[in-house]
Amino acid sequence: MEALGVRNIVKQFPNVLANDNVTLSIQEGEIFALVGENGAGKSTLMKIVYGLYTPTSGEIYVFSKKEDIKTPEDSIKLKIGMVHQEFMLIPRFTVTENIVLGDEPRKGFLFDYSRAVKEVKELSDKFGLKIDPTEKVENLPVGIQQRVEILKILRRGAEILIFDEPTAVLTPEETEELFKTLRALKDNGKTIVFISHKLNEVMEIADRVGVMRKGKLQGIVNKTETNERELALMMVGRDVVLEVPEADVKRGEEVFSVSNISVKNPKGLLSLKVVSFSVYSGEIVGIAGVEGNGQAELVNAILGFWKPVSGKISINGEEIKLITPYNMRTKGMAYITEDRKRRGLVLPFKARENVIMGQHTLYPFSNKGVLNDKEIDTFATKKLQEFDVRPLDICSKAESFSGGNQQKLILAKEMSMKHNFLLASQPTRGLDVGATEFVYRMLVEEKKKGIGILLISLELTEIMGLSDRILVLYNGEIVGEVTPNETNEEELGLMMLGLKRKEKVQ
Repeated sequence: MEALGVRNIVKQFPNVLANDNVTLSIQEGEIFALVGENGAGKSTLMKIVYGLYTPTSGEIYVFSKKEDIKTPEDSIKLKIGMVHQEFMLIPRFTVTENIVLGDEPRKGFLFDYSRAVKEVKELSDKFGLKIDPTEKVENLPVGIQQRVEILKILRRGAEILIFDEPTAVLTPEETEELFKTLRALKDNGKTIVFISHKLNEVMEIADRVGVMRKGKLQGIVNKTETNERELALMMVGRDVVLEVPEADVKRGEEVFSVSNISVKNPKGLLSLKVVSFSVYSGEIVGIAGVEGNGQAELVNAILGFWKPVSGKISINGEEIKLITPYNMRTKGMAYITEDRKRRGLVLPFKARENVIMGQHTLYPFSNKGVLNDKEIDTFATKKLQEFDVRPLDICSKAESFSGGNQQKLILAKEMSMKHNFLLASQPTRGLDVGATEFVYRMLVEEKKKGIGILLISLELTEIMGLSDRILVLYNGEIVGEVTPNETNEEELGLMMLGLKRKEKVQ
């Protein structure tokens, strides 16, 4: 029986045809993967199903019955739930308050918070998504926030569950646990739509795969009758090989260092403990580790958001006494953030404004406090073309771009600034295979220019492929330093779990 069907869906935005006459049928009890490049229209299509967007034309069928879905409330009543790529959480609320919001257990007329906490804990234990029910969401790293979103939809008991890039911020271990959950849901008769850029995950979890490109459905294939290369070809229109370009670059002078840094988290616990390392010109140093082992504390200390309790940070041999984002940038640091909404972009601003941010007071964009619109427009157009940001509209607001294109807009902004050290935190999060290939190429180009790069990533293949040296963080400490040619993912995994230590590379 058909669980979800869309017929001739068209969605026209002011300058973009996001969905171009899309028709597909998803069967009850299957895991259906929807793949495509950033901006291909897959998330837009599912947001129409969920009631966040109204289609320009077309019809939606739920369990073979035509439905008029205008709001998320309509879809929830029809047993449809959606976990979004960009989180729909209230930062100041606790995990429990976010998960039960709109469906709070009550004792009489009052919100029964204790009962809600118990329910959330039982739910998290049931699905293997460990979480502190009483912690405020604003204090959680991105990966844990994603768990809150997943638990929120699981609590609603939807029959049709739409997951938009649910593994984008999960570790391999967490992803495998999620897949166990999805398979269990399928075994219980649930229907799952799985939107992802990760073709290896699609091949592992999906029954069938629908491929979109430039708003159109390119085709639907059975997983058993295709492979990653064919799917990538359908997505991008050309062969894509995720290989890191060769770059034989001689390591230069030290451009960045941390010395005996210790940092406390918002709970006052010492979560980064006496960490020291250096990054040199023309090299990429990778930080590997299961999320929650000190990466967030390291990034926040480097940016000046959290003050270290001890240690020092230096750029180009100069200790930075007052660590702030502005001071770090003026000393030569660029920063690719994993959290594009909160730290990477000003979403209500246009693309042209975002791409010059940080340089807006400098010539030729500004002269004596007056912005030069012609220079800004020329520069912004060039950068959007260079970084393949879609749509190519410098006057579109950043909030109107897909998540992946927002990330590419950040790359365009940061890599065009004057810098010799680049902090790249999850630089390919949410990007499709074509865009990921592009980011890899850009990072290698930065390396060739003599830029020192600190790469923090949950993707071990990314760490192994790009890094010249790899530091492994476990429980706030560096427990190993290796080079890719002398280790493998299995050994890294053991170090990430604290089961093995390895001395520093000489």
